[in-house]
Amino acid sequence: MESVTLAAPGGELSIWALFWQAGWVVKLVMIGLLVASVWTWAIIIDKLIAYARMRTALNRFEKTFWSGQSLEDLYRALSERKTSGMGSIFVAAMREWKKSFEKGARSPIGLQTRIDKAMDLALTREMERLESRLGFLASIGSSAPFIGLFGTVVGIMTSFQAIAGSKSTNLAVVAPGIAEALLATAIGLLAAIPAVIAYNKLSSDAGKLGGRMEGFADEFSTILSRQIDEKVAAKAA
Repeated sequence: MESVTLAAPGGELSIWALFWQAGWVVKLVMIGLLVASVWTWAIIIDKLIAYARMRTALNRFEKTFWSGQSLEDLYRALSERKTSGMGSIFVAAMREWKKSFEKGARSPIGLQTRIDKAMDLALTREMERLESRLGFLASIGSSAPFIGLFGTVVGIMTSFQAIAGSKSTNLAVVAPGIAEALLATAIGLLAAIPAVIAYNKLSSDAGKLGGRMEGFADEFSTILSRQIDEKVAAKAA
């Protein structure tokens, strides 16, 4: 067990002083939790910005798609640049549509199945991108309090050892050691609480964005299915 010298009576109880008075195990716990807290906030800010951009992109695409512009023109415009969200789903479906007809697709059922699979793959990629790093927030939210508690337990054990060595139970002697131990739990909660709140909100936002993209995929699949039927009927006539 690490050796800790008990703080002198009336010692400083500022957070900075408590950190420097703590043992090396408790210091490592605090530093790790502070790094995790900084990384948590970086993910939160990045995701909030990314989701806002995605909502804007979805709104813009829906407005363009339902404006009456031909699918060919829209595909030509989108295929020339990097797309995301509904644009990626649309491009994946149109690419499969064009490849199949260029190769003389004969089975409308097979063509519809391939288009649906292409859109499902594109949707899966978009959802993976939306949900990336959310698992880190969940991990920090669930584990940070226990990591902080571990630091507190170690700190209190070493404080009690120092108390026994000094043979003094004066509150002024005991308080600094207990305070520096409890600081680890406080930092753990400081990291965990924003992570839990952000994870719940961002997961909900990702689900809503995914629902919008999935709804578009279903609508577009219906549109293409109708066009496939029209092409088959035209060939049969």
